[in-house]
Amino acid sequence: MEITETIIKECTIPATEMCAFLADYSSKLFTSGSTCIRLEKNVTRIAEAYNMSVEITILPRHIHLTVHDPGYHEVVTAITSIGEGPISFDLNTRLSKLSWQIADGKICFNEARDVFERLVDKPYKNLFNLPFIVSCANASFCRLFDGDWIAMAVVFVATFVGYVLKMVLSEKGVDFRITVFLCAFVSTVLAAGDGLFGLSTTPDIAVGTSVLYLVPGIPFINSFSDMLDRHYICAFGRLMNAVVLTFCLSFGLGLGLVLMGVNIF
Repeated sequence: MEITETIIKECTIPATEMCAFLADYSSKLFTSGSTCIRLEKNVTRIAEAYNMSVEITILPRHIHLTVHDPGYHEVVTAITSIGEGPISFDLNTRLSKLSWQIADGKICFNEARDVFERLVDKPYKNLFNLPFIVSCANASFCRLFDGDWIAMAVVFVATFVGYVLKMVLSEKGVDFRITVFLCAFVSTVLAAGDGLFGLSTTPDIAVGTSVLYLVPGIPFINSFSDMLDRHYICAFGRLMNAVVLTFCLSFGLGLGLVLMGVNIF
């Protein structure tokens, strides 16, 4: 306890800097797929570590924060935009861990800010590890729905190529809706080759499971979670975003089937 108090005391900062940091932190945490309740708890935890209080209003496109420092009778408000980007459980977890490190007094504010910058600027370490794992999962879904082994191989290739494309486009800042459409289209075209060339006996299952990695399950789940926590506006915004992404996926899937002249329905 004494060590924690000493670190916090040595890192006393003005409310303006704390507010600016929490604004950036909350925006990245929300973009990475955090629920509203987790965002509120993490931000509050950081502020309380420096004997400050914070009020948060979370909207679909913006976050309003007001930081109050009772020691200096200082109140600062910031409004930050919520950026676009793919959901990242890794970043979500690391940002949550950072809030606990600050609360436990393991790092001071300047160190926390450096760690935060490294986390959000961190590029993909390996372009093939995550696509390989996701491709294996999609191939397993193909088998789960009674797809044969050749269909599984086709799904693996279609998913791998589509997921690599998704990572590359996201890294380049392409609109995520366009990214979902293009990835669904590419994966569908590759998977449709199964039925076009008669490679397996279950071409319909290959096509259907090749785009499962694009299903916006997390936005749907987060929408329900936010609704339970009475963040109704944010819940509705996330629900609409999930619906739009589902439409983009479906449009890419349908266009790919039409282009390949495949009728699986």
